[in-house]
Amino acid sequence: MSRLELAALAGLIVALLALVAYVISMAREEGAAGAYNSPTGEVVHLPLPRKITEMSVEEAVLHRRSIREFTADPLKLEHLSMILWSAFGITEPRRELRASPSAGATYPLEVYVVVGERGVEVKGGAYLEAGVYKYDPFTHSIKFVKKGDFRRDLASAALGQEWVEEAPVSIVICAVFERTTRVYGRRGEVRYVPMEVGHAGQSIYLMSTALGYGTVAVGAFYDEQVARVISAARDEVPLYIMPVGVPRRPYRGSFEEVGRYLEANRRG
Repeated sequence: MSRLELAALAGLIVALLALVAYVISMAREEGAAGAYNSPTGEVVHLPLPRKITEMSVEEAVLHRRSIREFTADPLKLEHLSMILWSAFGITEPRRELRASPSAGATYPLEVYVVVGERGVEVKGGAYLEAGVYKYDPFTHSIKFVKKGDFRRDLASAALGQEWVEEAPVSIVICAVFERTTRVYGRRGEVRYVPMEVGHAGQSIYLMSTALGYGTVAVGAFYDEQVARVISAARDEVPLYIMPVGVPRRPYRGSFEEVGRYLEANRRG
């Protein structure tokens, strides 16, 4: 092969390498503007817990309301991280104690997150892939269970409550009753586990409010149908569905108004 032919071949190789680099670059840009792909079984590590709210506890309690109308805006991944941590996350690492109290630290609750299409913004215009995820408090991560937008199926299982379908995200809280009943017997089933899901639900309410979102505790649904939608384990019983999103009409209470009401009642 002549020197001229070798030079031409080298030029062709350089051009092909440049083309390949361009195609890879374009693919990355396209992916960044689309979904954050999460193949089944992949673990998505959430941003680590930290203080990010400006609202005080008193203000969060004041402004908390059950919200059933949401805009189409997504949740930010960092905000979803804090909502999950505030209800179920590890707060005392030495003994692995969690944010919500639990009878005998038996921790019967298991948590699924149903994410709609473009429901959770990751960063730079990318979104968490629509699907069902399961929360792991020990790594503060969510594990991809199955792909797809299951909000309509979840709403159908919840007797057609449209706010379950409209919210970008729904948190489904399940309980493995045996973890608590093996210690406390029937009292664990009828008293302690329902108390614990209430604790967790209020934490979701308050953190959602502090971050500018709204939620509502939904208890009217077909248990087995919800379990099928989220692919729950056989011993996991759904207790709550909590759709979370940006309120269409945010509520803001007033300490002054509350004070006037209380003073009027004191006067009789």
